[in-house]
Amino acid sequence: MKLDVQKRLAARILGVGVNRVWIDPTRAEEVSAAITREDIKRLIHAGVIRARPERSISRGRARERSAKRRRGKRRGMGSRKGAAGARSPRKQAWIKRVRALRAKLSELKEKGAIDAKEYRRLYRMVKGGAFRSRAHLESYLRERGMLRE
Repeated sequence: MKLDVQKRLAARILGVGVNRVWIDPTRAEEVSAAITREDIKRLIHAGVIRARPERSISRGRARERSAKRRRGKRRGMGSRKGAAGARSPRKQAWIKRVRALRAKLSELKEKGAIDAKEYRRLYRMVKGGAFRSRAHLESYLRERGMLRE
């Protein structure tokens, strides 16, 4: 039993392609009797004719890959595209380091380990990139005899 005409009409009414039109196989006789657009609309309303869901690209493989990346896999040299500074920006590292150093300076000033004048001098040094880390700052202060721990 050919239902090509009915399928074509249903496709136009539903606004989908012919391949997405589903006709209930148990009621094929009833569908073959439908020859007008009104008949087809009635059958769509009754649920005899339906539009199949859109097929889309599966995210399954992408989910697997991202799970592996969370575990630290697939991150070797061959998988990298951007430069090191693009993958973890140097600016972010700088911000993190400077904030830590400034927090340490504030802490030292509050404790009274350094006076306001010394704090300003060290603050400018931090801004100038004189210290690699908090440990480096502390070793510098120990050398100068400003820090006793």
